[in-house]
Amino acid sequence: MGAPVVILSGGRSTRMGREKPVLKVGGKPMLLRVYGEAEKVGEAFVALSKNTPKTRELCLTEGIPFVETPGMGYVEDVSWLLREFGPFVSMSADLPFVKASDIGSIAKAFDGETSLTGVLPLGRVPRDLRPVVYRSYAVVGLNTVGAGEEKFFELGNPLLALNVNTPEDLKLANRIARLVGR
Repeated sequence: MGAPVVILSGGRSTRMGREKPVLKVGGKPMLLRVYGEAEKVGEAFVALSKNTPKTRELCLTEGIPFVETPGMGYVEDVSWLLREFGPFVSMSADLPFVKASDIGSIAKAFDGETSLTGVLPLGRVPRDLRPVVYRSYAVVGLNTVGAGEEKFFELGNPLLALNVNTPEDLKLANRIARLVGR
């Protein structure tokens, strides 16, 4: 794989009220779940910020490579990462059920120029999940970032629709982890 996988972990977590990457799903911090899948695909590192000191501590403890972004917001940090590292695969640290195959499929489709926004057809979204919907698709937190135009990229893993943003999402993720043994 050419482009690195960057795990975005520097947000303020305002809806959750605490740093999401260190919260546990199935007994394991979400960041470790996500990083474990990302590193199976190729070069991976964490993008954190001054907003996430506990995430920095976890990275240091676990030996996970990281960079610190300016922490001014999602768009600003993604733009900064693109300037600093060139095209990359982007994923949120709060996607506890992402699989290496999900990351690999979008990475393989990435030409290094066209940004791909990972989406799920609404028919694949489990009933209890309430993802962000745009143009009849659920937008998931797995994308590629290039300097060119943007296109949708359909993914197949229905659990990508669970982006853990609130305490209720975290409870649901833990229930699902027990059910799927993950």
